[in-house]
Amino acid sequence: MNLPRLQLFELNDSAWAPPALRETIVEALSRTLAWGRILEKLAPPFREFLDRTGAEDVLDLCSGAGGPAAILAGVLARSGRAPQFLLTDLHPHPEIWERLREEHPTVDFVRESVDATKIPAGLGAGRARVVINALHHFPPSLAAAILRGACDDDSPGVFVAEGFERNPLLFAPFALAGLPALALGPLLSPRRNFQKALLAWLTPAALAASIWDGFVSTMRVYTEEELRAMVARIDGFEWTYGTYGFAAGGRGYYFYGVRVTPPRGA
Repeated sequence: MNLPRLQLFELNDSAWAPPALRETIVEALSRTLAWGRILEKLAPPFREFLDRTGAEDVLDLCSGAGGPAAILAGVLARSGRAPQFLLTDLHPHPEIWERLREEHPTVDFVRESVDATKIPAGLGAGRARVVINALHHFPPSLAAAILRGACDDDSPGVFVAEGFERNPLLFAPFALAGLPALALGPLLSPRRNFQKALLAWLTPAALAASIWDGFVSTMRVYTEEELRAMVARIDGFEWTYGTYGFAAGGRGYYFYGVRVTPPRGA
């Protein structure tokens, strides 16, 4: 059954939600991705994408807290393929990215704001572009603009990935690592620990917010047909869609485009 896409709100990207709650959700998700080894089987198709583009540098768009890109960078480094990741966002988080750079030698970041729909030519030159666990946050018109922007100029290719397809049941496998990540968050967080302890231990707020955001995320995710419609008018790229699995029956998707004709003016 094809479920309709719903552009509902997520608490983790709502400015009106308390900062401690937003941070709790984002931090728990990053730990869930790491502890649940959710991105490990994404590495093979990503390596295939890099091989096809010939790129050794990766421009990470809409990086947020940077967790997904840093985890994927670590998985690739352990397998012997370690491209350089450069984190960017319209609202950068240099204080968080600094810690990721210390932990992962192949990760760096741009302190200035970067609009994913209008990537500066010097910044994007020769770099493959990736959007990991982020495209679903944007409405269709903006998601399409991000994909077009990722294909502008001399882009060798763009890789998009999400941790699930549009099916609320596909969020359930996250619970295996997600519940411990949420419970231990106040002990592992670098700030606002007392507030996060209240949210996670003494009230149902953190759990309820995480369940809501997980449900909404699955209903915001784009289908293969919707993604292909967004890129239908982008010339010179060949597009591939596939899925990858992880623990407890989880399944995410990847969608990537590789340039097959030289950019205009080349």
